[in-house]
Amino acid sequence: MRSACTSHVIYPFGQRVFFAYPSHSSQFQLQPVLSLFHLVNFPADFSSFLDFSTLLYFLQFLQFPDFSSMSSPRKRQAEADEDLQSDRSTPSLASSPQLPPSSPAIPFEEEEEEIHNDVTDLNPSDEEEGEDLMENLENDYRRNEQQDTYDLGDGNIDDAEYEEMDAATRRRIDEQLDRRDELLGTTRTARGREQALLDDDDLGDVNEFGLPVQRRRRRRQYDNDDDMFMDDADIDPFHEELSLESLADVKAQSITEWILQPAVSRSIARELKSFLLEYTDEKGRSVYGARIRTLGEVNAESLDVSYGHLADSKAILALFLASSPAEMLKIFDIVAMEATELHYPNYSQIHQEIHVRISDFPNHLSLRDLREKNLNQLVKITGVVTRRTGVFPQLKYVKFDCLKCGVVLGPFIQDSNTEVKVSFCTNCHAKGPFKLNSEKTLYRNYQRITLQEAPGSVPAGRLPRHREVILLSDLVDVAKPGEEVEIVGIYKNNYDGRLNAKNGFPVFATIVEANSVKRKETSSVFNSDTGQAAWVEEDEREFRRLSRERGIIDKIIASMAPSIYGHKDIKTAIACSLFGGVAKNVNGKHSIRGDINVLLLGDPGTAKSQILKYAEKTANRAVFATGQGASAVGLTASVRRDPITREWTLEGGALVLADKGTCLIDEFDKMNDQDRTSIHEAMEQQSISVSKAGIVTSLQARCSIIAAANPIGGKYNSTLPLSQNVNLTEPILSRFDILCVVRDVVNPESDERLATFVIDSHMRSHPANDDDVFEESDEQLEPHSRREIVMEKTKQRESEISPIPQDVLAKYISYARTKISPKLHQMDMDKVARVYADLRRESISTGSFPITVRHLESIIRIAEAFARMRLSDFVSQGDLNRAIKVSIDSFVGAQKVTVRKQLQKSFMKYTLPSWQ
Repeated sequence: MRSACTSHVIYPFGQRVFFAYPSHSSQFQLQPVLSLFHLVNFPADFSSFLDFSTLLYFLQFLQFPDFSSMSSPRKRQAEADEDLQSDRSTPSLASSPQLPPSSPAIPFEEEEEEIHNDVTDLNPSDEEEGEDLMENLENDYRRNEQQDTYDLGDGNIDDAEYEEMDAATRRRIDEQLDRRDELLGTTRTARGREQALLDDDDLGDVNEFGLPVQRRRRRRQYDNDDDMFMDDADIDPFHEELSLESLADVKAQSITEWILQPAVSRSIARELKSFLLEYTDEKGRSVYGARIRTLGEVNAESLDVSYGHLADSKAILALFLASSPAEMLKIFDIVAMEATELHYPNYSQIHQEIHVRISDFPNHLSLRDLREKNLNQLVKITGVVTRRTGVFPQLKYVKFDCLKCGVVLGPFIQDSNTEVKVSFCTNCHAKGPFKLNSEKTLYRNYQRITLQEAPGSVPAGRLPRHREVILLSDLVDVAKPGEEVEIVGIYKNNYDGRLNAKNGFPVFATIVEANSVKRKETSSVFNSDTGQAAWVEEDEREFRRLSRERGIIDKIIASMAPSIYGHKDIKTAIACSLFGGVAKNVNGKHSIRGDINVLLLGDPGTAKSQILKYAEKTANRAVFATGQGASAVGLTASVRRDPITREWTLEGGALVLADKGTCLIDEFDKMNDQDRTSIHEAMEQQSISVSKAGIVTSLQARCSIIAAANPIGGKYNSTLPLSQNVNLTEPILSRFDILCVVRDVVNPESDERLATFVIDSHMRSHPANDDDVFEESDEQLEPHSRREIVMEKTKQRESEISPIPQDVLAKYISYARTKISPKLHQMDMDKVARVYADLRRESISTGSFPITVRHLESIIRIAEAFARMRLSDFVSQGDLNRAIKVSIDSFVGAQKVTVRKQLQKSFMKYTLPSWQ
């Protein structure tokens, strides 16, 4: 190694050091310099640590020609001491540099002469023989008071006696020593860099062992007001993040490549962490601090983040998230875990990752509007889940074993589109074979669902579009077939070999990798299965005010299909079906349905289909189907082979899609007997049992059915009972709670009122007409005709009840179904039992339509529906009387003319206005 002077060389030899410098000759001269030895912490006495024979050997090894001028070490030391004393006695200038006491300045010529004399004086034969250590070995261990006494003045030797320590004390001292050694080792290795970075205030800090430490700032925790602040810890100057303003200087080909650069990623992570920790609401409370604490309380792994909040706080980050969501969400997940560990330091032991779920994303697209420009971007779509696969483990981080050398390769990140393949081993450079290491490979949950456009959103004359959606991690099993969901995810392309073979050129299939799944009726991913419309507190107060109005039930019935004239019995049945009864569960083993099934049977042209369309728009959840174009597979469920896993999967039909809603079936009589038999279970048990292709399962079909049918021959024959007028069997007829028979009776007065209502409805609904046109048309009429029309309109206004707005009515129905569960009193149940006994006796005596126990349950369900219309928690006498009247009218109307008149007289006491 070389010294500070380039012409001087230090030669290490074992534990000894020599100093060589070039003389006037061409060869190196060796000289021990005392000042150098002081610098390297060697003793000042050269002879005390250097064996002179070794020195001679070393000089011979270097081939020095002349050693005669080298003086002895003792003489050299004596001369150095004399020079030192003379230097101390001689005053020097203050400005001149002072040499160390052990290194007097000697001219080079004198040093060379002294070294030559020292070497000349050396004679190896004059050295005395060494002491025989084995001869006096035993004497060394004998006690010698004079030699065993030590000088304790320096304080380095402790001669005191100590008692023996117990095991606990010894263990505690050992731990302290280990900790001191650890701190001492860390301080030695990083002392230079840390002291350079320490502030002046931090230099004086020492730990319990007297070692210098850096004063660290403690990370602030959440306080009682949910306030969270950024950590002020020191930033490594080698990993300092750039500001958002300076990120514009970083160049890249695309946003994705730009985000992947380390400096940009660190800056984005810093800003996202600042957003999570510092974003507050209007009251100054931390929004995501409370959400993170709730996440930790329930041990969840998903953090709901509002896109609107991010756009308000960090608009540029919101733009990056929409344009390059895959890379941004990876950074967001890491930052979310760091923010969670601030409050729960060991949360990574519960979940390895925290997934950020984006909500309130504004870019809403329909399934048919997804195009190439939306690839690899964040989108928001809505649809109905029609198919769902099982949950499979998907590779996330893959590791392989090299079968030749046994080394473990990886981990490799598994993408959802491509398969990870290892080309060669990094250890032995072999190209295989490789085996998947199943123990060290990490998996995640994987599930595919098929999302189809909602029936109400499909344009006229178009087929509904569908898309494959991938659910990962904790999103699996969030949505079931038949549920309408709102999905925020990444629109991606996926290689599909079947499409390439079919089209003859490269074609990529498209999928949506879901980031968040939210049911359309609910406001959160983690809500229960109970759907509810979006009403606020003001709407609830309005509902309560409406329920206290007199005649609210008649007002609701009048609001059903207001554009259809008459048919009060049908509107009453539709209202009862939309409100529904209360489902019961007997001892957890037997369930009794609360939905009300309605059958509309009558002549063509009596607005049956129009009423179904109105119910579809008013119901909270409705699926419309036709019996002529729907088989049992289309109404119940179907089984098909999954193209990915090649296994048989279950696909729900119309009744499954209408779960917890209403299924509307037009042309119900056009289905064959086999198709109608398959829905018997769905109408009563509200479940669909499937046993096909090795799949034995049961699907939920908890929905009310409103069906419309035409009579045999096209026109209803009043001389025949209902069972002979329609192509339906008695078992399926008994499953309908209300049967509404609509007859096209010729009556000039009623026909004129119907024609006037229809013409007036057409004229008022025309977009080119307004109120001024009606006033001018009334003035052009003759006085007599105008007076009759005015009297007729006035009479209608007096008798009519103002209907409820349709948007308010839809919310009112949803609120009643969700919040109200009315009960029956014991005295009311006795009255229902008497009515049931009378109905059954009359049906047997007349030989007409049979009455079963299902009709008894129907009366209870209808009474509960009327109580829900009033938002009442108990069924009143009026509700029960209305339900009895509806059931009797349904039973009597289904009979032939002769029996009908007799039954009307028998049950007149139950249908009198005093019962209303």
